[in-house]
Amino acid sequence: MGSGLWSIEKRASLRSDSILSEIENVPETGPLSIVVLGASGDLAKKKTFPALFHLYRQGFLPPDEVKIFGYARTKISDDELRNRIRSYLVNDKGASAEQVDDVSNFLQLIQYVSGSYDSEDGFRLLDKEISVHESLKKSVEGSSRRLFYLALPPSVYPSVCRMIKTCCMNKSDLGGWTRIIVEKPFGRDLQSAEQLSTQIGELFDEPQIYRIDHYLGKELVQNMLVLRFANRFFLPLWNRDNIDNVQIVFREDFGTEGRGGYFDQYGIIRDIIQNHLLQVFCLIAMEKPISLKPEHIRDEKVKVLESVLPITYDEVVLGQYEGYRDDPTVPDHSNTPTFATVILRIHNERWEGVPFILKAGKALNSRKAEIRVQFKDVPGDIFKCQKQGRNEFVIRLQPSEAIYMKFTVKKPGLEMSTVQSELDLSYGQRYQGVTIPEAYERLILDTIRGDQQHFVRRDELKASWEIFTPLLHKIDAGEFKSIPYKPGSRGPAEADELLERAGYVQTHGYIWIPPTL
Repeated sequence: MGSGLWSIEKRASLRSDSILSEIENVPETGPLSIVVLGASGDLAKKKTFPALFHLYRQGFLPPDEVKIFGYARTKISDDELRNRIRSYLVNDKGASAEQVDDVSNFLQLIQYVSGSYDSEDGFRLLDKEISVHESLKKSVEGSSRRLFYLALPPSVYPSVCRMIKTCCMNKSDLGGWTRIIVEKPFGRDLQSAEQLSTQIGELFDEPQIYRIDHYLGKELVQNMLVLRFANRFFLPLWNRDNIDNVQIVFREDFGTEGRGGYFDQYGIIRDIIQNHLLQVFCLIAMEKPISLKPEHIRDEKVKVLESVLPITYDEVVLGQYEGYRDDPTVPDHSNTPTFATVILRIHNERWEGVPFILKAGKALNSRKAEIRVQFKDVPGDIFKCQKQGRNEFVIRLQPSEAIYMKFTVKKPGLEMSTVQSELDLSYGQRYQGVTIPEAYERLILDTIRGDQQHFVRRDELKASWEIFTPLLHKIDAGEFKSIPYKPGSRGPAEADELLERAGYVQTHGYIWIPPTL
């Protein structure tokens, strides 16, 4: 390990000072076995293994405790899997000798087991290899930790979970644990999600199940609770008396890029809005939890989801970019939306009458994800500056992470004229030299620690599907059509008209520019 990496003492200090001190975690005991199911797939290569490598480099996966197992149907050797992964961990051309050594040492922790996802033979072999690792560490049976990451399509979750339960569990409970991480999409609608939850829930208890949504691992999403509840000046402002509307936006400047067949099964609402944007929505709109314990936070998220009124269809705009159906894997008459604007309304004392505008789209004119809280007009505007735009609090999730407040100031000079400016916290400038962790590495570490704060609970999942299932069924039945829009545009013009009807006032003449270092 290099001198630039955190020392054990530093990590211990950070842990003791962190908010995790409020979380009642299971003590870390015994050897740790991490099993990546679907190890030969894209998700594992591009996200899971790189996240594990970064945790290893920072000292969170000590080589004297940890063994990583890859499991898939593909018949390859340990070295073949390692070679497939290597290029995703570090760029060999620009890597230092230290980084190359770290990669080599990390790859030696990986062992591959080949087997089917629905028969016991492969999982018995996997259990045998895990047990060998545990015995080499001279651990007491049942004191070891086993983490299974399902980098797999949801269709095989039930059979894989059944095999884990039958063949690969800890033999007794002596301080160790068995946990599973499952990826989205978790169902297609309320019925399929509940069916999947029931199948997995019959095998594992809720504290063993970690439904991952990587947006909850993003730095600025995790900052939401701190911003809202640790800063006094937000407390009296964060309500319907001061806030006119809230936008949660996800924009990509590219299309489905050869994944059209896969995307067409889900569409933009299932792929982005029902999970990623709805999780952000919860953090913006929820009430203050009584503590930072995961269950207290998740209780408040469920409450706000259950307060959402049924979606009205005149507050929905769907779009599909021109050329989407040129992909040979997409059906010729597909109605699958690649763009959607949906307005949610909350029936409670804090948010009655405030539209929450969730907007996501592909092949648009920019790439960004942000939260935009727009405040109401100043009453009695003596400066006649309303046409310049309202005060806005903006959280830029990606790229160029930033938090900034748009407000009106006097324009420098002899005249009493006004102009919009900003108070700006740009992470690249303020936190130079600080590496912002990838979402997946943060969430895997949370799983090892037993912290479910940033994972989706079953009743939360159910409440989210209850909001969107009626609309999704209407789209699937062809009763709600997608409007064509040009690639590289803002999306359908009807979406901008909907925003205007909802009360959003666009700023004219002001563009936020990330500060240079």
